[in-house]
Amino acid sequence: MNCKGIRYFRLLPALVVAAIVTACASMGRPEGGARDVDPPVFVRSNPAPGAVNVTNKRITIDFNENVQIKDVMGKVIISPPQQLNPQISANGKRVTVELKDTLKPNTTYTLDFTDGISDLNEGNEIDGFAFAFSTGENIDSLQISGMVLEAATLEPAQGFLVGVYSNLSDTAITTLPFERITRTNQLGQFTLRNLKEGAYRIYAINDMNRDNHWDRSEDVAFYDVTITPTAKYTSHTDSLKAADGSDSIVVNSNTEYAPNDILLTWFNENYQPLYMTKHERPASNKLYLEFAAPSDSLPVLTVLNGDFAGQKLDKLAVLNASATRDSLEYWFTDSVLIKQDSLLLETKYLRTDSLDQISWTVDTMYFNVRGNSVKKADNKKKKNDEEADTLGPKIHFLELRTDGSKTQDVHLPFYLSAAVPVADFNTDGVHLEVLDDTVWIEVVPPEVSRFSSNRPMRFRVDYEWEPGGKYRFTIDSAAVRDIYGEWNNKMVHEFNVRNENEYSSITFNISGIDQPAIVQLLGTNDQPVAAVPVENGKAIFLNMMPGTYYARLFADRNGNGKYDTGSLLDSIQPEEVYYYPKKIPLKERWDAVQTWDVNELAVDMQKPLDIKKNKPKLKAGEMPETGYDDEEEEDDGFYTPGSINGNFDNNMNRVNRGNNSRFRQNRPR
Repeated sequence: MNCKGIRYFRLLPALVVAAIVTACASMGRPEGGARDVDPPVFVRSNPAPGAVNVTNKRITIDFNENVQIKDVMGKVIISPPQQLNPQISANGKRVTVELKDTLKPNTTYTLDFTDGISDLNEGNEIDGFAFAFSTGENIDSLQISGMVLEAATLEPAQGFLVGVYSNLSDTAITTLPFERITRTNQLGQFTLRNLKEGAYRIYAINDMNRDNHWDRSEDVAFYDVTITPTAKYTSHTDSLKAADGSDSIVVNSNTEYAPNDILLTWFNENYQPLYMTKHERPASNKLYLEFAAPSDSLPVLTVLNGDFAGQKLDKLAVLNASATRDSLEYWFTDSVLIKQDSLLLETKYLRTDSLDQISWTVDTMYFNVRGNSVKKADNKKKKNDEEADTLGPKIHFLELRTDGSKTQDVHLPFYLSAAVPVADFNTDGVHLEVLDDTVWIEVVPPEVSRFSSNRPMRFRVDYEWEPGGKYRFTIDSAAVRDIYGEWNNKMVHEFNVRNENEYSSITFNISGIDQPAIVQLLGTNDQPVAAVPVENGKAIFLNMMPGTYYARLFADRNGNGKYDTGSLLDSIQPEEVYYYPKKIPLKERWDAVQTWDVNELAVDMQKPLDIKKNKPKLKAGEMPETGYDDEEEEDDGFYTPGSINGNFDNNMNRVNRGNNSRFRQNRPR
């Protein structure tokens, strides 16, 4: 197969890939520890496995014990896909399937039960059981096997629909149902059975609406090149020794199906039709708009009634927007507009039309004050006026607060937030003092800057903090004024800066990647806590707090510093992801140095079990995998003062032990 790049993962189970009852029914046995109870055993069926010229739409399959079927809709797959749902039931030792669609002539039908059949008492499942027959003279027997993983996290894709088209058009996936289908098992593995000779395109989707083809909002994985399945008949000889000591030669033959190494990595295009989801006036001085998806352009709002009819709202309000512009808050600046009870606006904004194109649309919208806040505000003012007669005038201040805690990281800024959009910020009123013994000494104040042009309520405070220092940050009264003319009261924020000896560092010496890449340091929830680019084969994380970390790397193909998903319509694969396969328990004042060859392990063996979410459920007699023994890690010299040598070793093979050996996999990029 001619492909542009190479990735690999573990060889699929032989029972999943090759063992077929008369080339048409397969019954896999789960890997792992010893089973104390066997799953049901296939006894007979009508029609027989591999039968040809079948006309009866009723299929019965008998087992050696009472059986049950769990989650018929989710587990049982029939190829070719059925327009009418079949009736599938289990009674005693028999499974009965009643097909409702008319049988197609000269067609091989596959009933793939995945792991849906189990014994009635213990619940021991038959893993990978499939049954096939043909309505013609011949039965198709080719296969394609592989694995589906989530592109961004390498999580096994459990229960994904995998399908093929012999129609090689790029639009088949969006308009036509799959021709042959199967589902992935708990390890993300799949086998598409009973294929005709020829070339195919293969896809995997999370088919939420069960229409057997892809909709743009659904998760999808695709292979860039066409696949031509093949079968090769092989034989080998074994020497058997009899009880009397004599030898005999036995010739065993089997069929090898290829390809059996297809790696599909799913992603979501994050496609969302663009439209307005909410428009409201939560208070007399605010208007709120919310959209279903991010937008590059702001709406154009024109007042249609009252004293400001014909004027643009952006001249009468201050915008506070989210980073992706899908949440917009307009703060009115004119008191006349604030008092206007009902507001009529012409709203011009981008929206996805019926042809799935984004275009400008114009709506007329009414905005009434929610909960009659104008009346409430008038009542509050009246009450305040009454209090002023007896208690004196009540002064309102602009509320300022810091996002920083009492403990400040050496290398990070802290942030200021205002309750109302800020009109003026006089930085001459900003002061910083450092505690020297018992005396506060004023130093050069930090730089205070607006967070972004559309965030008038948030500010960033940058400074080169002295490790171990104690600081007092002060904003004088009347240094900050909001858009309504109210000033701040004096604000004081005291905090301690962490000492350098509280931090550690992690350095990765990386090989196996020849393009720009980013390493993300992960917490125990598999979420990034820091990210740095790979430079000269190294990724260095400084000033890290002690704790348990993990790491993943993604190939930053376009050099934008962030992970990019793929595009099926543009035939763009998601950026490749690799996991460092060991956890990193970081202690105070330690410098961890890890050697990381991103291709040393098969891609499905890389993610540590501790942070893997889609773990296969245990079967009878199996013991849970625990990954690495922490004591062994420390005993092996994982910690050395000032250095941690984290080279890969043979102990990595303990992860997912009992599963299959890895193999190389050609994956186009």
